[in-house]
Amino acid sequence: MRYVRVLDNITQNITKDGVSKLGDGYASTQDINKADAILIRASDINDLEFPPSIRCIARSGSGVNNIPYERVAKQGIVVFNAPGANSNAVKELVLGMMLSHSRDVTGGVNWCLEHADDPDITKDAERSKKAFVGHELMGKKVGVVGVGNIGSKVANALSHLGAHVFWYDPYLSVEHALKVSASVTRVHDLDDLCRDCDYLTLHVPSKEDTIRMIGEPQIYKMNRGAMLLNYARADIVDEDAVAHALDMGHLSHFCTDFATPKTMRMKNTTVTPHMGACTREAEQNCANMAISEMKDYLENGTVHNSVNYPDIDLGTCLYDGRMCALHANKPKMVAQITSIMADADVNIQKMANVSQGGNAYTMVDFSGDLDDPTIQRLRSITGMYLVRILPGTSQQ
Repeated sequence: MRYVRVLDNITQNITKDGVSKLGDGYASTQDINKADAILIRASDINDLEFPPSIRCIARSGSGVNNIPYERVAKQGIVVFNAPGANSNAVKELVLGMMLSHSRDVTGGVNWCLEHADDPDITKDAERSKKAFVGHELMGKKVGVVGVGNIGSKVANALSHLGAHVFWYDPYLSVEHALKVSASVTRVHDLDDLCRDCDYLTLHVPSKEDTIRMIGEPQIYKMNRGAMLLNYARADIVDEDAVAHALDMGHLSHFCTDFATPKTMRMKNTTVTPHMGACTREAEQNCANMAISEMKDYLENGTVHNSVNYPDIDLGTCLYDGRMCALHANKPKMVAQITSIMADADVNIQKMANVSQGGNAYTMVDFSGDLDDPTIQRLRSITGMYLVRILPGTSQQ
């Protein structure tokens, strides 16, 4: 039986079948010293000390600022997230904000509420509707900054609505580029993207070179009366520059998912409480993905969507066993591993070694008996974080 410490009531509140969604051979525990893995959503565990029993942490969502993923990598703890599982939810909210504020839906609704007791409201509404003349998205220039799982969906949907969509991505990958429709135009420079934009929507992570990437130079290249939307991270924009542009009327509206003391005082700003991914479907998808990644790693050593280790997948082990070694990314590690296994007369059938930054993962499928003294030799290699031995199909 594998035990999982479940935080934030993820399985109880999100998945349809509660804890049973973890599947056979798994059970929930609140005793971290008994747990093999931690399943988490929003709890901050940066200050938590992790016992040697913990093999992985799975985050039901994409952001991992609540997890000390760099520190735990040195303990051989793999941290997973669920990228893309909530992307449709964020896309729909971004589109909704664009459409509703282009038409001043909120202003129109408020007018109706304010005149609810007017016996002539039907006629007065007809006379007053001209105050809420808005704009259509069709034919407008929209700039999309970042075309990852969310940005690519936003760009494609806007194109389908008839907007002229352009995108820029400082972290472009082939995988994400292929998701963008051919009707959406790539721009190689952020300033060029912003020039003459009617809308600018942000979908990049918070990194050293993206913090305050949208400031006065970018904002004033946009058309007067443009709309800015930030459903990425709070510090992507220079809040002082945005506030000034709103005061001057250069920006007509700012929509953001991040309530800060400064945004709450900005003119013509709509702030939502970080609810971009808050749909039942998104939470279900995130929980399912996190649980799947966790189980695949515990059972097979497979890594997909980790933030502190690279992807690796040897499929099902068809031999006597699988040795999974998490270690420092340094020379001669693989040579030492294979030498020790050779000394024990263990035959290597299949092997893979991958690295990411200062961390590496070596996976070896073997035939023979990998006994305890040999395993201890592997664990004693300088720079070795963790060694796990998983049974192959021939031993099951």
